[in-house]
Amino acid sequence: MGRFLLKKLVAATGFPAHRKELRACGRDPVPLPQQRTRRDFGCRPSVQRSTRTGENLSKVGRSQGCFTPCLVQVKWKGKDLFDLVCRTLGLRETWFFGLQYTIKDTVAWLKMDKKVLDHDVPTEEPVTFHFLAKFYPENAEEELVQEITQHLFFLQVKKQILDEKIYCPPEASVLLASYAVQAKYGDYDPNVHKRGFLAQEELLPKRVINLYQMTPEMWEERITAWYAEHRGRARDEAEMEYLKIAQDLEMYGVNYFAIRNKKGTELLLGVDALGLHIYDPDNRLTPKISFPWNEIRNISYSDKEFTIKPLDKKIDVFKFNSSKLRVNKLILQLCIGNHDLFMRRRKADSLEVQQMKAQAREEKARKQMERQRLAREKQMREEAERTRDELERRLMQLKEEATMANEALMRSEETADLLAEKAQITEEEAKLLAQKAAEAEQEMQRIKATAIRTEEEKRLMEQKVLEAEMLALKMAEESERRAKEADQLKQDLQEARESERRAKQKLLEISSKSSYTQSVNSSTTALPTDLPSFNLISESLSFDFKDTDMKRLSMEIEKEKVEYMEKSKHLQEQLNELKTEIEALKLKERETALDILHNENASRGNSKHNTIKKQ
Repeated sequence: MGRFLLKKLVAATGFPAHRKELRACGRDPVPLPQQRTRRDFGCRPSVQRSTRTGENLSKVGRSQGCFTPCLVQVKWKGKDLFDLVCRTLGLRETWFFGLQYTIKDTVAWLKMDKKVLDHDVPTEEPVTFHFLAKFYPENAEEELVQEITQHLFFLQVKKQILDEKIYCPPEASVLLASYAVQAKYGDYDPNVHKRGFLAQEELLPKRVINLYQMTPEMWEERITAWYAEHRGRARDEAEMEYLKIAQDLEMYGVNYFAIRNKKGTELLLGVDALGLHIYDPDNRLTPKISFPWNEIRNISYSDKEFTIKPLDKKIDVFKFNSSKLRVNKLILQLCIGNHDLFMRRRKADSLEVQQMKAQAREEKARKQMERQRLAREKQMREEAERTRDELERRLMQLKEEATMANEALMRSEETADLLAEKAQITEEEAKLLAQKAAEAEQEMQRIKATAIRTEEEKRLMEQKVLEAEMLALKMAEESERRAKEADQLKQDLQEARESERRAKQKLLEISSKSSYTQSVNSSTTALPTDLPSFNLISESLSFDFKDTDMKRLSMEIEKEKVEYMEKSKHLQEQLNELKTEIEALKLKERETALDILHNENASRGNSKHNTIKKQ
């Protein structure tokens, strides 16, 4: 008897594919916001006991307080509750996930074949279950098919890196942060993503921030520089790139357990998708010894003692003790699950997985075509806008030319008027001078006729005649000069009128061009406005792993590792470049033990994969 309350689901519903699946099950999908933060992850079913019998009220909801009521039977097993969550999320790759709870400071997972209330759950109410990834893929790009699965892993791995549960070197942290920003904000736009737009975002582990003498603005500048290079990547592509980088981190997907060997030495046992690893407590990056799944024959425990039997009988059996029986149960549970997935990866895909991959490919192709269509429409819009801007610019240029031509015409007309007026004045002056010259000539003749009486009168007369002749000569020269000036003014007037005629002709030509440009601009086809918006009760248990061709699997694993390392060379070069760039700002006194170990491994050329290979 109990009352169940699923309080918090992953904020990842709303994708078209699994929304259809939810409706096929007769359920409406829970609407969730488009933007998500790392705190959105985690399904939290809460169990509250009730006095009612037969059925229990359950609510499935998200962090914003939107709940979907449903009835949960008391006899429900863990699988029933787990399936309810998966259906709500539209999740089909359920083998990676589980419902986790905490009992006496120890993590435990809800068993699928056991009733929920029969588990050793806490007595406090309500009891909280976390919907988390229990097993990790070897290659996220090949194994994670559904977009919702990829998104859930992205959110969980990102949270583990920021919480420093997975060690990540500084240069890789910056690169991962840039992909996280691309997944959230889309393509970089300097007009939208201005300085300080990442101020409220949690993108880097605090260890990395404290390790360097850098301001938040400097970190944002480096993250933005990488972010700008991811243009054109969709959200699911950016999240997958994040996982592809994170899966190469040494602590990715490893569950650590404190153990003691026969001598009482404290050690750490790591369980992951590749096998079992033994670590020194102070070095979680490099295992002292590793047991790949294809080299393990049997794993068993008795009380607190755990036994690992290698496939090669020449290798000694490894035994260790854990602190609690419950821990051994959890270790065996993780070993069985990881080994099953390890073997499944090396077999042909099941029909269900094949169908999922086919659907994923179709969905990916559809989205790619949609992105290409939107890109083409965006390009056409930009080209049309550029053409419109060019036509507007040309129209303005023609208007300016027309204005200048009008002004030139007005100046020409004014000049012609002035020249005509000046020519008229000159003609009048010339006539006046000619009249004066005639009067002077008459005066000279009169003087000659009357100058006869005395010598003095004759001399005076001769002097006056000479003066009159000189005056007449000057008057004649001035009259001739004025006549020439009048002729020149007439010629200037003719040239001014010819210039006026040419200016009027040019104005007519410009007016004709302007009318043609306006006609072309008005006939441009208008842009479309309706563009689409764009997952042991007994004291002794054992489990045998048998395979007829383990040597072949080993060679297959080795070949896959070599191919993957070749693909990672280019990315490593980019990370080394960023590491060199920020190395000068590092504060050596703030380096943690993991930082020192990572640097030593890097200087020796050790990585997650070749360390296991050497052992």
